[in-house]
Amino acid sequence: MPKSDNISMSVIKRMPRYYRFLGKLKDDGVIRISSRELSKMMGFTASQIRQDLNCFGGFGQQGYGYNVEQLYDEIGAILGVNTTLNVILVGAGNLGHAIASHMEFERRGFRLIGAFDENPKLIGGKIKNTEIFAISSLEDFCAQHKPTVAIVCVPTGPAARIVERLYNCGIRGFWNYSHYDILSAFPDAIVENVHLSDSLLTLSYQIKSSAKNEE
Repeated sequence: MPKSDNISMSVIKRMPRYYRFLGKLKDDGVIRISSRELSKMMGFTASQIRQDLNCFGGFGQQGYGYNVEQLYDEIGAILGVNTTLNVILVGAGNLGHAIASHMEFERRGFRLIGAFDENPKLIGGKIKNTEIFAISSLEDFCAQHKPTVAIVCVPTGPAARIVERLYNCGIRGFWNYSHYDILSAFPDAIVENVHLSDSLLTLSYQIKSSAKNEE
């Protein structure tokens, strides 16, 4: 369990990366690993790794390092993958369809239970085994199934209205692919924003900066 409730968000955001790398090591049959070996793989310093993990308790043994499977399971528990949260997707177009089709929700503690769209050509279809419902049925569905999280894949224009409906249905967790600022309207919501255009522009900056340094 965490030593403190005041763990910084920067540490928390590194946990999924530890989980991913340890999962690969586990699948490769690696039994134990030192912080120094892990640092070479992940690009963090060994000291940073020890500090991050110490925020949640002592996992390693001096002279032995970390048991890969045990640490993988411990971080999974910290991230909540052992507790299943029901999720709905709002916006079953190209982006939403891609996310729902390729994301392994169950391995990460989520279960996709429904998708919603206003396009009549999509309604009644399925993404994997998840049915796409009319957006008009959103309130009735939420009242019956009580999802905890919504994946928002709609344009910024309608996003404000849709998020308000989701919030009024009792949803407080949002994986937000729109550019709508959910927290400005609902400060008690829990939001993880995913701005693909921001990521692309960051890549652009790094490439151009690298090119200038080589001149």
